[in-house]
Amino acid sequence: MRNPMDMRNAEGYVDLTAGIALANVTREQRAKSYRPLVYIASPFVGDNEKNIERACGYCRFAVRKGFIPLAPHLLFSQFMRDDDEADQELAGFMGFVLLTKCAELWVFGDVVTKDMSAEIARAIHRGQPVRHFTDDCEEVPQ
Repeated sequence: MRNPMDMRNAEGYVDLTAGIALANVTREQRAKSYRPLVYIASPFVGDNEKNIERACGYCRFAVRKGFIPLAPHLLFSQFMRDDDEADQELAGFMGFVLLTKCAELWVFGDVVTKDMSAEIARAIHRGQPVRHFTDDCEEVPQ
């Protein structure tokens, strides 16, 4: 397969028009397939079953909007214990590390927990955009 950045035609002659056109098509294809990573923050404590279901819905919403959702509270709850202070501290640290990899922080719901407040403060401190949504995924203007 030919390198799309090669400015030569099939006969080996320089063909800037074709080379530029191929480069533009390649760039457009990359742009269409690009999906930024977004950090999903939503309540987890309380009714865990309902909150897990809601967080999964928020992740589906992010995918439909063209993002790759990252919901650490869904992941970490699979192997870390809520009742273990060391696990909770480590989960918070790992969440902050993952937040640094995300383009934005999306906060869902009317209730903002202590952990969510810490995530929001960290994102603001880092200059990351923070967007707020209702339980029904309607964006709340700030």
